[in-house]
Formats: sequence, structure tokens, C-alpha cells
Amino acid sequence: MLVKLLNTLLMVVVALSITGVINRTRALLAGRKGIRFLQHIYNVNLLLRKGAVYSTTTTALFRIAPVVYLGATLLAFLFIPIADLEPLLSFHGDIVFVAYLLALSRVAIVLAAMDTGSSFEGMGAAREALYGALVEPALMMGMATLALFCGYSSFADIFATAQELNMNLTIVLLLVAYVFVVIMIIEAGRVPVDDPKTHLELTMIHEVMCLDYSGVDMALIHIAGWLKNAIFAIIAANAVAVAFSFHWWFATPLAILATGIAIGVVESFRARNKLSRNATFILTIVAMSALVLLTGFLLIQNIEI
Repeated sequence: MLVKLLNTLLMVVVALSITGVINRTRALLAGRKGIRFLQHIYNVNLLLRKGAVYSTTTTALFRIAPVVYLGATLLAFLFIPIADLEPLLSFHGDIVFVAYLLALSRVAIVLAAMDTGSSFEGMGAAREALYGALVEPALMMGMATLALFCGYSSFADIFATAQELNMNLTIVLLLVAYVFVVIMIIEAGRVPVDDPKTHLELTMIHEVMCLDYSGVDMALIHIAGWLKNAIFAIIAANAVAVAFSFHWWFATPLAILATGIAIGVVESFRARNKLSRNATFILTIVAMSALVLLTGFLLIQNIEI
């Protein structure tokens, strides 16, 4: 039980730290002092002390969507182990269950955006639904690759022990880690897919769906976003740890620093894509994940490629 609690505590640390690392990386690369490392936590704490304002156009769906969004993400969060630690929840086939929970969270926020009756939020909901449908095959194939190598369909079993890998399989796992980092960028709505700092409704995706939320509801959405970032960052770190040092003390800082610094560097040196190019960008990741899965299958079968 202590191992499960340690795993959960470290997951929370990862969730709270990634955004701070991204902000500090961007500030350093821009030559600025930047905001405090934990400024995003202070902002959410301020939102939690404010009341929520609801439009007369919205229904009960709009009010319960943040709770569903956070609840589904939190439940998926509890299935993810950090390297050799054991998660709080686990059962055979939970990799598929986690994927459906993440899809449920997306559906909740999309329906809430449509419930406002706003044309701007409707556009954001349409874009989120499209990009979500495009990126889900990459997510499923990435999870399938991990299951293929380890022979299990549960995150706890997949990452229970280090695997004996040769150079070819190690390269495949590194590519899987890269796929999950890109999926994290897409799911979080960050550069190059979207820019969380923008306030132009015509170019926003995730942020535009939350324009009508305030106070506690907005805080719940931010917290769910942190948890979702931690899910993908830890899976990517675990894939790397399997090939190098399969211990929680290696995977935890790797998830925080590697993903945070990588995203910070990308956002500092790369501009946001045109909306017309986002679909191509996402489909490229899907094609890459399919190629990684096929390559992994051929290597597992000892087929020369």
C-alpha cells in the first residue's frame, strides 16, 4: 500500500511541476526573469476562491462538464505507474479503459462548449472533436506497441519489470516515447498545434471552449489538464526507463524535466501551425505510430527488416 501511495504522490508532483518547467524554460530562452515556478498553482488557488457565473443560455450539462472532465481524467491518472512502482488502480486490459476515460473527458468539454450556443466555442468544439478523432489511433497504437513488447494489457503489468531489449527494440521504445510526448502536446493544445497564451478566438482550439467558464469550474479544467499532461509524460518516461534505468527515481525527473524542457524549447523556437496544417501534422504522428507498431511486431517475430 505504501508503494501505491508513493506512486500517486510522485504522479501528483509530476502533474504540478511540468507546467512550471515549461514556463521557466520559455523565460530563460527568451532572456526574461519570467513568472514564479508555481505561479500556475497560485492562479488556480485564486480561481478556487471565486464563484462561478453561468449564462442563461446554458443548461445543467455546462455545469457538470468540468466535474466529469476532471473525474474521468483523475480516474485515468490513478492507473498509471511510475516505472517499477505499483499504481493505485489496475486490472487486465486497463490500457483500453484509460483511453476511453480520456475520450470521455474530451466529449464532456466538447458538449459543454456546444451547450453555450456560442459560435466561437462551437468552432473550438469542432476542432477539438476533429483533432481528438485523428490523434486517438496514435494513442491506441502507442499503447499496443508497449503491450506487444511486454505481453500484457495492463499498465501495471507492462511496466512491472525491466525488459531485456536489444538496440533495435530500444530505438522503437524511444520512438514510442516521442509519440506520447507529441500526443501530450496535441491534447494540451500547445505549440505547434495551438497556443494557450493566445486570446484570438478564431485561432484557438482548447482555450476557446473554456471562454464561458470562471471561478471553480475553470480551476477544475486547469487541474484536469495538469493530470492529463502527467499521464502522457509518465508513459513516455516509462518507455525510456525500460531501456535504460527502470527505477522510479529515474523516471520521475525524466518525466518532469525532459518533457517540460522539450515543450518549452519547441514553444520558444517554433511558431504555431496554420489551422489547415494541424490535421496533416497529427496524421503524420498517426503514420509514425503505425510504422513503430509494425516495426516492433517484426522485431518481436525475429523477422529481418
